[in-house]
Amino acid sequence: MKITELKQKSQKELQKLLMDNQEELRQMRFDLASGKIKNVREIRQVRKDIARILTILK
Repeated sequence: MKITELKQKSQKELQKLLMDNQEELRQMRFDLASGKIKNVREIRQVRKDIARILTILK
């Protein structure tokens, strides 16, 4: 998700998106440990999205 898209969202939307992304990252880490995940670059993308959201919230 791009930073310009995130800046247009409200605080509540950003909080919800942050919680969803954190849950998705947690699930991806479990899948990675069990060998289910094939594309590990998705984890990097989710982490970057979380960082962008946290930057805007600060």
